[in-house]
Amino acid sequence: MFDTTIAAIATAVGPSGVGKVRISGPDSFVIISKIAFTGKKEPLFDTNMEGHTIHHGYIYDGDVVIDEVLILLMRAPKTYTGEDTVEIDCHGGVMVMQKILETVLKNGGLLAEPGEFSKRAFLNGKMDLTKAESVIDLINSSNKFAMDNSLKHLTGRLSGKIADLRKELLHEIAYIEAALDDPEHYDLTGYDDELKGKLSVIKAQTSELIDSFDNGRILKEGINVAIVGEPNVGKSTLLNAITGFDTAIVTDIAGTTRDIITEHVMFGNISLNIMDTAGIRQTDDPIELIGVNRSLKAIEDSDLVLFMVDGTTPINDYEDEIYNLVKNKQVIMILNKVDRVTVVTPEEYKERYDLPVISVSAKNNEGIELLQKEISDMFFNGEVTFNNEVYVTSVRQKNCLIEADKAIENVLNSIENHMPEDFFSIDIMAAYAALGRMIGEEVGDDLVNEIFSKFCMGK
Repeated sequence: MFDTTIAAIATAVGPSGVGKVRISGPDSFVIISKIAFTGKKEPLFDTNMEGHTIHHGYIYDGDVVIDEVLILLMRAPKTYTGEDTVEIDCHGGVMVMQKILETVLKNGGLLAEPGEFSKRAFLNGKMDLTKAESVIDLINSSNKFAMDNSLKHLTGRLSGKIADLRKELLHEIAYIEAALDDPEHYDLTGYDDELKGKLSVIKAQTSELIDSFDNGRILKEGINVAIVGEPNVGKSTLLNAITGFDTAIVTDIAGTTRDIITEHVMFGNISLNIMDTAGIRQTDDPIELIGVNRSLKAIEDSDLVLFMVDGTTPINDYEDEIYNLVKNKQVIMILNKVDRVTVVTPEEYKERYDLPVISVSAKNNEGIELLQKEISDMFFNGEVTFNNEVYVTSVRQKNCLIEADKAIENVLNSIENHMPEDFFSIDIMAAYAALGRMIGEEVGDDLVNEIFSKFCMGK
C-alpha cells in the first residue's frame, strides 16, 4: 500500500453537466472531512464514516462555498485502486473542477500522475497488466470491435488463458525437478513423449495468440489504407466519397494534392485509416517530389492499397511502375470515371495485373458499396463480426508470447535431440517467466512506469 494520497480530475476538462474529482490513498477520508460540509458549514461526516455510501453536501475552501456536490465514499480494499477512495461529483465547469482539485491538494493531496490510479490498482493486486492495458484500450476505442476486445481483456479472458498456460508449465517444471532430485520415487521413463505432447498443445495456443495480433491490431486501430495512382485519376474524390464529406480539395489540375491527407472513418462496419496520397509521377517540382516520396512511405505503412486508374485514358507505363511498387501489398484496383466514355475495361486490368478490380464513379458515388464488400471479403471473409475469440493487440504482449513460444520450441528441439531433462527445465522456466511478464508477474519499475504514463490524467 502507498503512504501518499493522490487526487486528479477524472473527467474531461471542459464544460459539461457533471465533473468528477477522484482522491485515493490512506488520507482520502481525512481530506474530504476537512472540505465537505452541509450548507450551514456543519460537519458532513468524520473519518470513521461507513464506506460505499453517497452523501450530499458542499465543498468549502475556507469559508467560501465552491460547489454543491455528491460525495462517494469507498473503503479499501473494495475500490478500483484497492485503497480508500473518495469521488466528488460536481458541476462540470472547468473552473469549478480546478478549484475543487486545488482545495483537495491544499488539504493534503498530491496531484496524480497520468495513469497513477490504474498503476496503484496494478501494484495493489487489483488487476494484472493485461487488464490494466485494456483500460487504456477501452478509453481509446474507436469502434465496437476494439471496445468488445478491450472488455474481454478487462474481464480476464486473456489473463486467465495465460494463467492456465503458466500453471501447466509450472507443473512440468516441478515434476522434472522432483524427478531429478528424487529419481527413486519419480520415473522419467517415457516422459519425453508425454512432455512433447503437452508442450505441443501449449505451443499451438501461444502461436494462435501471436497470429491473432495482426487481426487484433486491425480491429483495434482500423485498416491502414493508401489511395495511390497517377495525378488526377480521382484519388481525392474517392476519399471524399468514402468519408462522406469534402475532406480533400478536388480540381482538374494534376498535382493538386501535395501532402498526405489521413481520415479515420467507419466504412460500413469496417474501420479505416484512409490516406489520400500525392499522385505518383516523375516531377521536377521539389514540393511535389516531397509529396511523391511521402506517397511511397504511405504504401510501405499500409495494410491495403487502393490502386486507382482513370478509365478514360489508355493503360500506360506509369501504371506498370506503380503496380511494381504495390504488388507485394494487399491491393484493390479502382477503375474510376466509369460515368464517362471509357477506353479500357476491368477485364483488361485483371489480365494485366491479376488484381481484383472495382469499377466506380467516385464523383457520382457509384461502386462505393462494391468496394466496401471487396474490403470486407479481403480482410474478414465477407463477414465483419467479432466472434468469441480473444485478440492480442499490444506489441508488448505479442513480444512476450514470441519469447515464450521460442522457449517452448527449444524444449521440443531438445526432446527431438534426446537432451537431458535438466535442459527441458531451463527452457520451460524461460517460457513460464515470459508469460509472467505478459500479465505483470515479473516486470520492472521502468516498464510499469512506461505503460501507465500513456494513460490520461485521473485514470
